[in-house]
Amino acid sequence: MKRIATCLLLIFGFASIINGASAQKKKANFQDFLSQDFNLVPQHSKDTQYFEMESRMMNYALDGTRLGTDVYHLFLRCVPSTDGSKGDEYTCLQFTAKINGAPEVAIPSLAGWQYYFRLTPDGKDEKGQVFGIDHARFENIKDANGNAIPVGNTYHVYNAFIDFHSMYVFCENSGSGNGIQNLKRLGDKIVHAAANSQAPVNLGSQVAEGSYFKNGEVTLLFKGVSRENEKTCALIEYDSGESSFVMKMKPMSNMEVNTKGSSHYWGDIYKDLASGWFQKATLHEMVVHETNVPGMQKMNSVVERNISIKNIKQPVL
Repeated sequence: MKRIATCLLLIFGFASIINGASAQKKKANFQDFLSQDFNLVPQHSKDTQYFEMESRMMNYALDGTRLGTDVYHLFLRCVPSTDGSKGDEYTCLQFTAKINGAPEVAIPSLAGWQYYFRLTPDGKDEKGQVFGIDHARFENIKDANGNAIPVGNTYHVYNAFIDFHSMYVFCENSGSGNGIQNLKRLGDKIVHAAANSQAPVNLGSQVAEGSYFKNGEVTLLFKGVSRENEKTCALIEYDSGESSFVMKMKPMSNMEVNTKGSSHYWGDIYKDLASGWFQKATLHEMVVHETNVPGMQKMNSVVERNISIKNIKQPVL
């Protein structure tokens, strides 16, 4: 019996030594993985991508009372370019809006709309349109019930596409200026090339020339490695710094409503280290602004926006 007990102790002892050595090896391998130089701009895979985006906009009075919530829901399909001449082909599969608590309703004119997107040094196409998003598509749009979308909400419908493609500014190679390609190791932080940039936000006849959004000191932080959609992803944090904007809206041809305000937005992007496509992105924004309507007292308000974008399987709509 003593021999058996001794043999068992030896077996368990050897097993403990082997298990301990294996655990130390795994720990060392994990530490080596985390301390390596990462390539955050791998070439994109060419398989079709699908995205679901939800934007929630909450309006507050200055005393903190919530005045209403608008929700915009977008489904996009992306067919990657094979030669890069036009850019990736995007199709809006569905767009719905739920304005100030009203029932959710689709915007038929956007369903099936196809356009091409590629990043340019200044973020504009040859027509001066931000990200190549056609302003005319959003002129006088109506919901599925035949009701006109209010001018202010029309801008936010348009802006959903701008917000979506803004993620590419932060998670793709910026070219000559600082960008995600400069983040190599966990903890690296940079001031992005988009810092202090100013983009026009005029939208046809409804949002006039002279309207713009100006970024503050935009930063990127490589803050971790995570898992999303069963893929190993770089976790990138972006922050806009102190941003500002001017909006000149024309609800009628003989009236201009001017809005001036400040903004701070931030969020996370989960980018697949293998395929190069982002799997998830979030945006949180606080906006304070003052609106001047001719013949009326100036109005001040606070807006909170929360956006979630997910890379999904082909949706059934």
